Amino acid sequence: MRPYFSDAGFRLYHGNCIDILAALPDNSIDLIFADPPYNLSNGGFTCHGGRRAPVDKGDWDISKGIEQDFSFHLAWIESCRRVLSDNGTIWVSGTYHSIYACGFALQRLGFHILNDICWFKPNAPPNLSTRCFTASHETLIWARKNRNGRHIFNYDAMKSSDWLNDPLKKKGRQMRTVWSIPSPGRSEKKMGRHPTQKPCALLKRIIIAGTNEGDTVLDPFTGSSTTGLAAHLLKRSFIGIDCESDYLDLSIERFRALQK
Repeated sequence: MRPYFSDAGFRLYHGNCIDILAALPDNSIDLIFADPPYNLSNGGFTCHGGRRAPVDKGDWDISKGIEQDFSFHLAWIESCRRVLSDNGTIWVSGTYHSIYACGFALQRLGFHILNDICWFKPNAPPNLSTRCFTASHETLIWARKNRNGRHIFNYDAMKSSDWLNDPLKKKGRQMRTVWSIPSPGRSEKKMGRHPTQKPCALLKRIIIAGTNEGDTVLDPFTGSSTTGLAAHLLKRSFIGIDCESDYLDLSIERFRALQK
C-alpha cells in the first residue's frame, strides 16, 4: 500500500479509512485521534461571518439515517481497535449529533472509557435561531483498548506544564476535564480551510497526555492534518487517512510550511 505522501515519519493515505486500516499491522498504533463525520450536511444551519448559512461540508458528512450512521461508527471503530496496541488509547471528538453513537460503539466493542472531556470554545459563533442554547463546546471521549490495559498518562506534564492559552487551568493543579481552548484562528487557516478543523493546542495536549516521543499517532479522518502537525512537532510518527485528496494536499502544504 503506497502512501499518498510520506516524509520524516509523516504519512498520508488517500481512501476509505476502513480499507486503509485493513492494510495496517495489528497492534501497531499507540494513540488514535478521530473526528468522524457529524452527519449534518443533509440539513441545518450554522453561523458564518455573522450570517446564517446552510451546513454543507460535503458528501462525506451526509447522514444515512440513525441505524446506518451507527453501523458506520461501529465499523471504523472496530477497524481502529485491531491496529491499536494493547495498551493504546483512542480519542473521539464530536458534537451531540455523533458523540453518543460513538460512545456506545466504543462500549459495544470492549473499550474502557477513561474520561469524557468538555472542550469549551470561548470564541464560538452565536446561535442565530434564538430557539436553543448557543453551542460552545465539543465532547471528547478518551478510552483505552482493554479494561485491564496499562495506558500512558503523562500526569505530571498535564499538571505542571504551562497551558497559557487555557484560563481554566490553574498552574500546579491537576488537569480537569473542562478545557478552554479557542477554535482555530486565521493563522492556522492561512493555507486553506477545513470545515471541522481543530486547534493545534487541543491536539498537542491530547498527544502529550497519552504518548511518549517516538510513538505512533493515527487519525482516520485527518482532514487538514492538525493531528499530524502536532504529532510531528512533538516528535511522534503520524499516519493520516482521508477520502478527500484536496484536504490531503492542504495537509502537505501545512506540513511543508513547518519545514521552512
